[in-house]
Amino acid sequence: MTLMDAPKFDVRRETRNRNLLIAGIVIIVLVAIGIASWSLDIPWQLWHWPQDRRLNNFFAAVQSGDLQKAYGLWNNDPDWQQHPDQYKVYDFATFQKDWGPQSDYGVIKSHNIVIAHRVGNGVVIGVNINGGKTPIFLRVDNKTKTIGFSPVELYLGP
Repeated sequence: MTLMDAPKFDVRRETRNRNLLIAGIVIIVLVAIGIASWSLDIPWQLWHWPQDRRLNNFFAAVQSGDLQKAYGLWNNDPDWQQHPDQYKVYDFATFQKDWGPQSDYGVIKSHNIVIAHRVGNGVVIGVNINGGKTPIFLRVDNKTKTIGFSPVELYLGP
């Protein structure tokens, strides 16, 4: 076979091969990033973005002093005042003691999410309040979107 006898150039075949090569490289890169972020629990990962956002909204309401809105976010029920009997286990008065200005944290002026990790059917999130060194661990349930205190504390390292 000589140069003059070479097969005719097939544009469709070359386009398909190029697209398959690009798709393969993209898939390999995404899998590598996913494995690295899953195994290392990298804090910049976006796995827990909805739960982080929910907790940020909760703390924004607490910081602004709107504890009624914060309690609605805590229970995922903005109309909680219409049926307060459903929340007798952790009522609004107890919530005010835990998150109001007279709480252990004082007036909450800032918060910083330091770690988030999926545990069971929810996400446990460690939050430093007012620049504290020891985070409080809260849990956002994936199904009900409620916030609560976490019985699990995550390891932050040395």
